[in-house]
Amino acid sequence: MSMSIALAGKGGTGKTTTAGFLVKYLLKNGKMPVLAVDADSNVNFNEVLGLEVTDTIGQAREEMKKGDVPPGMTKDVFISMRLEQAVIESGDVDLVVMGQPEGSGCYCAANTLLTNFLERLTDNYPYIVMDNEAGMEHISRLTTKNIDVLLIVTDASRRGLQAAIRIHELAGSLNIGVKRSCIVINQAKGDPPEEVLDMIKTAGIEYIGSIPADDLVYEFDFTGRPTIEMPEDSVAVQAAYRAFDTFMQDG
Repeated sequence: MSMSIALAGKGGTGKTTTAGFLVKYLLKNGKMPVLAVDADSNVNFNEVLGLEVTDTIGQAREEMKKGDVPPGMTKDVFISMRLEQAVIESGDVDLVVMGQPEGSGCYCAANTLLTNFLERLTDNYPYIVMDNEAGMEHISRLTTKNIDVLLIVTDASRRGLQAAIRIHELAGSLNIGVKRSCIVINQAKGDPPEEVLDMIKTAGIEYIGSIPADDLVYEFDFTGRPTIEMPEDSVAVQAAYRAFDTFMQDG
């Protein structure tokens, strides 16, 4: 049985960096192999993981849409083959990238492909970490469903918290199979004030901790170094590990 964790939150809260810390945590604790999923059309999960994107589900979708199917091959066989090719293998961590479609029009088809493909991949990976796009659209389109932990990343701002609460409420109202909804405060400048904790408690979300602002995160990001390679004694890494412990002890 796979354990799936999906990350969500307002843009700019460090969601993708937190997803990278989670993958780092899983590898450190021998919880592998991990399937990392970049479900954001603005692809950058690979940079955090230090992997090169060679293919995307969006590209496969565009090829099928344009009719680039070899003679004698059905569309179903073609898309199945292309989706398998879109898995970027790197040992203990494999990556699947949704990517940005080239053409105009609705992006729902790519989301449907990703969702169906993930269902087929589930049995091959004991741990799945999905980095979703900012906001709530991926929730309403049901890209994120049947997950063990919805990990909502926010900062301590009122707008960030309100967005986190709306994501939690929307996930609950859609009945999409989220077993546990947690929130972590990222880029924290200290312990969250009581009014912040009260907002989270009133919303019925499980607060699992905060990750302090760390200049090392900015340094790695600015110089293009994968943040998954940050040292274990980083204050941000250590705080993230403590937060993840709260939902991974039984994982």
